[in-house]
Amino acid sequence: MNVILKPIITEKATNDSELRNRYTFLVKKNANKVEIKNAVQERYNVTVSKVRTQIYGPERRTKYTKSGIQNSKSAVRKKAIVQLVEGDSIDFYNNL
Repeated sequence: MNVILKPIITEKATNDSELRNRYTFLVKKNANKVEIKNAVQERYNVTVSKVRTQIYGPERRTKYTKSGIQNSKSAVRKKAIVQLVEGDSIDFYNNL
């Protein structure tokens, strides 16, 4: 079961990884902290000390068209912030 969908590489996440040794991933919404920890350790060969998770609800949108008002919403997303042990690091740009 692949829990990790993709790493999040933004300015805020990159700054967090450089200064505090924390990395951010987009994960499946039904994954728990233990599964996320095991998946990161297995994929990147590092030791995880702490996992924090955040669930983002759907964004609702309204479109005004010729045929009337159409309502839509995006999918629910879950983000995991993983803190590594001192000395370990993950290089996302190595495999490009």
